[in-house]
Order: sequence, then C-alpha cells, then structure tokens
Amino acid sequence: MYREGSKDSAMVKQIQQAVNATVDGIWGPKTTAAVIRWQSLNNLVADGIVGPKTLEAMGILDTDIKGSSFMTEEGLSIERYFLPKGEYIEAEHKILNDYLFLHHTAGGSNPYRCIDHWGRDSRGRVATEFVLGGQDVRNNNNDYDGKVLQAFPEGCQGWHLGATESYYMNRHSVGIEICSFGYLTGDHRTYTGTKAAIEQVIKLDEPFKNRAYWHKYSDEQIKALGKLILYIASRDNIDIRKGLIQWIKDHGPIKAFEFNQDAYEGKVKGLLTHTNVRKDKMDCFPQPELIDMLLSL
Repeated sequence: MYREGSKDSAMVKQIQQAVNATVDGIWGPKTTAAVIRWQSLNNLVADGIVGPKTLEAMGILDTDIKGSSFMTEEGLSIERYFLPKGEYIEAEHKILNDYLFLHHTAGGSNPYRCIDHWGRDSRGRVATEFVLGGQDVRNNNNDYDGKVLQAFPEGCQGWHLGATESYYMNRHSVGIEICSFGYLTGDHRTYTGTKAAIEQVIKLDEPFKNRAYWHKYSDEQIKALGKLILYIASRDNIDIRKGLIQWIKDHGPIKAFEFNQDAYEGKVKGLLTHTNVRKDKMDCFPQPELIDMLLSL
C-alpha cells in the first residue's frame, strides 16, 4: 500500500505520473489530493491510499517493478523481488503493523532462492516481507552478503509466525528472514551435515537453546539489518525499543531471546524474535555483535 509519507520514491514517481501530479518522488498533500481525484474519476474508493486495485487500474503491476530497487533514508538499497500473486495476503487498505519479528532461514545464503522456494511450496501464503542474504556457509562466498529483498508490496502480509495465541499479532506483524543455518554441531556441521567454514562459526560464552556453536551472522548482515530495522520502524511506526531490546537491557541476551508468555499472547508490541513466541523455534540467537547493534539503535 502507498499513501502520504511513503518513502519508496521510485513507486511514488510512477503513481504521481499516473495521476498527473508533480513527479518528484515525494508524497505530500498535493499528491494525496491528486490521487483522490483520480480514484474518484475511476470509480474507486477515493481515500488517497493506493492499494492493489488502484495500482491495477493505473496499470502499475507488480511485474512492472520486479527487480527494481529503492534506497531508504538510512542508505540501504532494497530490491523488489515479489512473490507470485496469491502467495501473499493482499488488502486494498494497508495493514498496519505493530510488531517486527526477526527470523533466520536455517538454510543457504541466497535470498532469491528463499523467495523462489516460498513461491513454489504448497504451504500457502507463508513468507516474510524482507529477506536478508548472507555468506555461503561452506566457502565464504559473499555474492549475497547483506543483500536485502522485499518479497511482497508494502502493506500486504505473509504468515510467518505459525501457532501463537494472537491472531492479531500474526496479521499485524512484519518479518525479516536472515539467511543463516542457525545452530551447528560440536564439529561445526549444519543440521544438513555440511561443514561450516571456520570463519563463520561462533561459540557462545553461554549456550542458547542448549547449543554453543552457531552459524555466525556476518558483519554485512548485521549492518544491513540495523538499517532495515530502522527503516521498518519509521515506515510502520513501530517502537523497536519495546520487546527484545528492553529485555536485553533488563535480563541479558540469553533470557531476552527465550520464549516469553506475554509475547506469545501478543501482549508485547515492538521488536521481537521468533524464539520469543514459539518454544519450538531456534531463530534467532544472541550473537554478541547482533546484541551490540540492537543496543545501538
């Protein structure tokens, strides 16, 4: 969904061109007025919000912008790599998010492959809005390290939490999937048996989920993740100081990343991780560099 204040300048310019507004990539009151006039003339709900129906009427389709990128105010480049229609939840009016969740893939480094898999699987509309690429666990190949993809348009949704006590949280949360294999065995192997490159292995001072060894989040991932969290927090007006960051300050990293009953029930809005709302999940884990970044936000 796109509306006044939207920061996706490339898409804003396309909308401004469609409604015959000044094409500058900045959505202010004049663009809103032009959109409302255009919607009214085209027998659409004249609310100044550009959702899927308005985009379709304008002739601006997802396929027109797939592969294009936009730059956030934080200096992060995000590439649109949208799932096929029907693989995410569409709504004419933007779904407002109160929660931001961190996940990791428990898989490879390629974010394009992750989204392609979601598009082919039979689980339905299961996806996170953003996927953050990483290093190849075997050989330090960094072709995708720090690469951020957007899997569906702003304002739409994907199921990404699974079984919790809050339907509202499932429908009003945005997710970031970090490409990482997660826990490793004592001899540094992933759950698939692949031996991890030694530079990508981290041993926690205190085990998390009874696991000491983990596939390390890279420096580029952590840097990009910090910028992405700030972008989403500003875009969706989410108070990221609540939840995970506050728990780190109050209880320390290990406790902060553990299951939390209030979070499971949807009572804690803000920045969370999948482990906070699911006892059976291992994503994410409290790597010291990740903790330092979160506390700096």
